[in-house]
Amino acid sequence: MPSSRRPSSGDSGYSGSAPSRRPGLDAEYADHPAEPEPEPEPEPEPEPEPELGLGLDWSPAWTESGPSGSPRPSSARPSSPGPDDRSGLSPEAAARQVCLQLLTLAPRTRAQLADALRRRHIPDKAAEAVLDRFTEIGLIDDPAFARAWVESRHHGRGLSRRALSNELRRRGVPDEDVHEAIELVDDDQEAAMARQVIAGKVRATRGQPSATRIRKLMGVLARKGYGAALAYRVVREALEAEGAYAAEIAAEIGEPDPDIGSEDCP
Repeated sequence: MPSSRRPSSGDSGYSGSAPSRRPGLDAEYADHPAEPEPEPEPEPEPEPEPELGLGLDWSPAWTESGPSGSPRPSSARPSSPGPDDRSGLSPEAAARQVCLQLLTLAPRTRAQLADALRRRHIPDKAAEAVLDRFTEIGLIDDPAFARAWVESRHHGRGLSRRALSNELRRRGVPDEDVHEAIELVDDDQEAAMARQVIAGKVRATRGQPSATRIRKLMGVLARKGYGAALAYRVVREALEAEGAYAAEIAAEIGEPDPDIGSEDCP
């Protein structure tokens, strides 16, 4: 059997490079190939964080819909207790927890909180009791919500009274509270805001054809909810202030019906 000793650096003929295999060892290496390195185990994917008190179905423990009235297992129920685990709470306590969590994130109307409790299958009786109590102590205040919404969205986003009314109604604010909040913006304030909304667009469209400018300016106001009559007046004033001829503007815009869009507050 040939010797398997490697030649040392002192041996004659050693040039410092790796020695080549000798014929007697080739078959041995062929019979015993090198074992492949094990692939690293993939890191486990992090579990998604549960929503703040959302997505848990607690209805089996609180309703009598089941045949025995006992809770049924739910795949959405967390395996270990946590801040959003309401399985051991009464319906009223769970409703309070949901409402407080949502109100901590942002102000909510009574209708929005009622919808949230309904989606979590909290019984109507418990939900109404908690909503009444929160309204009594001032945690739910639809008139204040409406006033703050108008103040923020009118001055911050330049929305018209009509657009603000639609947004408040979509959030469940009663009509009486909507009208009281919209009255905070009068006709002169709305016209001034419309001028402010298109001021930047007027500068940006200088040098463009009159028809193009008018179309863009009217479109900006329409997307903010301003009526046709007010939009026509504001755009015409802005272009006339730049020296445009009134006849040219009227030819491009046309004379709208003054009754269309003259009242932006429904």
